[in-house]
Amino acid sequence: MSFRILSALFLSTAVALAQSGDKPGEKQVSRVPKEKIPANPPLSAEAALKTFKLPPGFRIEVVAAEPLVETPITMQWDAEGRLWVVEVPSYMNTPTADGELNPINRVSVLEDTDGDGRMDKKTVFLDKLVLPRSVCFAYGGVLICEPPGLYWYPIEAGLKPGQRVVVDKNYSPAALKNPEHSANSPTWFMNNWIVSANSTVRYRRADEDWKRSPTTFRGQWGLTMDDWGRPYYNSNSDQLRTDVVPSEYYFRNPLVRSSTGLGRSPMTDQTVYPARVNPGVNRGYQEKTLKPDGTLAKYTAACGPVIYRGDQFPPEYHGNAFVMEPSGNFVRRVQFTEKAGEVSGTNPHKESEFLASTDELFRPVNAYTGPDGCLYILDIYHGILQHRVFLTSYLRKQAEDRGLDKVIRRGRIYRIVHDGKKPAALPALAKAAPADLVNRLSHPNGWVRDTAQRLLVEQPAAAAIAPLKQFALAAADPRARLHAFWTLDGMGQMDSATLLAALEKEKHPKVRAAAIRLTEPALKSADQDKFLPALVALTSSPEPEVLVQLAFTLGDARSPAAEAAMATLARTAGTNGLIRDALISGLAVREVEMLDRLATDKSWTDKAKVPGGEGFISALARSVFQQARGDRVNPLLAQITRPETPKWQTLAVLASLNVNPPAAKKGEPPPRVKFVKLAAEPPALAALAKSDDKAIQAAVQKLNKVVIWPGKPGVTLPVIKPLTSAEQARFDMGKVMFEATCAACHQPHGYGQDGLAPPLVDSEWVAGSPERLARIILHGVGGPISVLGKKWDMDMPGHGTFDDETVAAVMTYLRRAWDHDYDPVAPDFVKKVRAATAGRESAWTDAELKKLK
Repeated sequence: MSFRILSALFLSTAVALAQSGDKPGEKQVSRVPKEKIPANPPLSAEAALKTFKLPPGFRIEVVAAEPLVETPITMQWDAEGRLWVVEVPSYMNTPTADGELNPINRVSVLEDTDGDGRMDKKTVFLDKLVLPRSVCFAYGGVLICEPPGLYWYPIEAGLKPGQRVVVDKNYSPAALKNPEHSANSPTWFMNNWIVSANSTVRYRRADEDWKRSPTTFRGQWGLTMDDWGRPYYNSNSDQLRTDVVPSEYYFRNPLVRSSTGLGRSPMTDQTVYPARVNPGVNRGYQEKTLKPDGTLAKYTAACGPVIYRGDQFPPEYHGNAFVMEPSGNFVRRVQFTEKAGEVSGTNPHKESEFLASTDELFRPVNAYTGPDGCLYILDIYHGILQHRVFLTSYLRKQAEDRGLDKVIRRGRIYRIVHDGKKPAALPALAKAAPADLVNRLSHPNGWVRDTAQRLLVEQPAAAAIAPLKQFALAAADPRARLHAFWTLDGMGQMDSATLLAALEKEKHPKVRAAAIRLTEPALKSADQDKFLPALVALTSSPEPEVLVQLAFTLGDARSPAAEAAMATLARTAGTNGLIRDALISGLAVREVEMLDRLATDKSWTDKAKVPGGEGFISALARSVFQQARGDRVNPLLAQITRPETPKWQTLAVLASLNVNPPAAKKGEPPPRVKFVKLAAEPPALAALAKSDDKAIQAAVQKLNKVVIWPGKPGVTLPVIKPLTSAEQARFDMGKVMFEATCAACHQPHGYGQDGLAPPLVDSEWVAGSPERLARIILHGVGGPISVLGKKWDMDMPGHGTFDDETVAAVMTYLRRAWDHDYDPVAPDFVKKVRAATAGRESAWTDAELKKLK
């Protein structure tokens, strides 16, 4: 159940046949007069070159075009410099997507046999595919997504596929019904895990078996990383996001809701500057979608970002992001600045874009750094960009009136080159010796470094180990040292001496942070004492990135020395949200012990000397209360009654729970108060209530509103009907389906993600009428929608492909998880709702749903 930024393309409601993207009651009238829309017949690739605008010094070249490629959506180079392309000619050939599931799609391999820069040879590696999504090289073969599964194929002689291996049979389960909301872009990351966009699972192979591990949701279409291994991604109305810390740490503590380092937006200004009018874009009929001149105002189809890591452009372009906007027919450049591990970005081309076309059919959907150091743009050159699930009558009429619906099965691959340097020859890495691959880790082109690392990890060679260790400590380029560390880790050849040397002598904060992170397996073993002194010594580092990584890593070392070091780091947690969340993620079920330590730590006595310290203490205490365990809550309350505990810490603990829910809205039931239910009265609570201190008395009174137990005066505990065995089985099934389908956006803890998905915990849409919730799951909901007093202007796709049992299971889980006590749902109920809404394809609106009781 993933919410998405609004991305349907709307035109006139004059079309008699309504489209799935239409919303009841909306008047869809074009704001761009027909006479201002230039004719746009499809152009040849060569003619299209004349429509592009680029900064001085750059040129754009055709690498491949139809008929050599048809509807290309993603691509990758192999170690021999051949270009593998996923072609999907079945995509949106008609406004109703007729024939979309026909097995006519393929993965092809393109080669430039004469070295003129244009592909001239094509070999079909795998054909007769249904909506393939991606290609990724790994372990001597290639990963290919053909929904719903992710498969690995060995590459045999003559570019023939070997025996297929199932990596994940449910990698992209929704893709056949809703391609916009399914996993894609598997990418080999710096830490040797393969991560995908629109997914919460990562993969790697060990001992011939494919391993899976949970990760956080990243974007909608496309995924890239920078020189330091940080991911960048986007969704259609949000041009770019990044994770500045490794996301997997937050899974250690499910009660951490504030994952500060994830989903950071380097750019908050979404204003765009196309080179032509854009009548056929996201909600083009609405007042603020287009500017007065008819051009797109803000992103509506952002996708396929790339961090340019090549060496062909001038140095100031290295590390920049390039973001695709196929609805606006342009490519945005984002130039970053970085301070203390945080990145911020700007558009260096004032009120213009890096690459813009006056051709409405230019549809850039992905970009890549090439082996030659240049920037490559993949253009599907397609008439109807929007998938039928979100297509509206407005777009259909616009497309049919101007013949855009007839522009199908085309596509181009372009190369952008700077005049100041000749593109490099394609590097021959496939047959390179181990020592040569190690040396390539210092190459200025990130594609070469990444590929060399992957090849070394795939086929570990003893001859590479010694030079890798030397590289890790002595390579001149810190990026080379970073690659060497992760390559050794991927080969299983990391050793204590190399790590200890890096902890002591490494000067670059990002490389030192990686060395800290790589000590974690040893911290969970008998070798812990080898590393703890060196790690503890680093708590005095002036580098924020080093301190953040220490805060994460020390959470894996369950020892008094590590906890003392964490207490030292906690002094900055009040002013550094990254350190705060890192520490809390590693203190699951150890919060009381840390609070005990802080209560007796002299450096924590004076509140003025610990800026923001009360926020850190409240966050720890909140986790304890949410566990709702007497063996945890009682020691916490007892601790704050002790005379040595500073008063400000006592107040911070008592104020840790939110006791002020949003005010009730007219016609709606009052918001639910979230109680902390204990088995018995905490003995220390009564003692605190008798305090002579008025501030403590007031805080206890507030806390008493939400802490309840059997027999508490004035409190009647709700009687929750136990689930039957069948309902419990349904709940268990719903949990599995929620984690596989919905948690990507709403998160496993149910508190949602800012900018992506609203909370489900205590949500009125979960607690209220099951008639509403069933419709939301079956057909989706279109924003704006109010959740717990906050407006969310997003669309959530429906899951009508779920059968009645599955929908009932998900509903039962939502209505009983997270301390909810609402009635379970039976399949027969869902069956009736499905029958009552048969034929509906459009998402529900807030107003429509609120009419249901």
